[in-house]
Amino acid sequence: MPRQRRAVDAFLTAARGGDFDELLRMLDPDVVLRADAGEAMRVICGADAAAGQSETFQRMATLCTIHPAVVNGSAGLVNTIDGAPFSIISFTVADDRITAIDILSDHDRLTHLDLTAILG
Repeated sequence: MPRQRRAVDAFLTAARGGDFDELLRMLDPDVVLRADAGEAMRVICGADAAAGQSETFQRMATLCTIHPAVVNGSAGLVNTIDGAPFSIISFTVADDRITAIDILSDHDRLTHLDLTAILG
């Protein structure tokens, strides 16, 4: 888990800084990003396309309070705004590169999760 956490932390640092090149370095060329906002699942494939979301990553990294977490057994993040859950992100990491990013931001589903262990 420490290697996964380092990769997630490096991704987060690059996202906060809007560093497209560093995001590309952190992502496996065949990375798959899945974002579930409730109405439709958005799937983005490939490092260039996923890193192309750098403005969104940067905005969310500065807008949200970020809580490191273990999500589905992997290094992840729980993001809150004003103390309320905004999104949960799970990262799959292999050979120090991110191979998958799964984002759940469906408000209805988030309100049914028990996040007290993470958010206190």
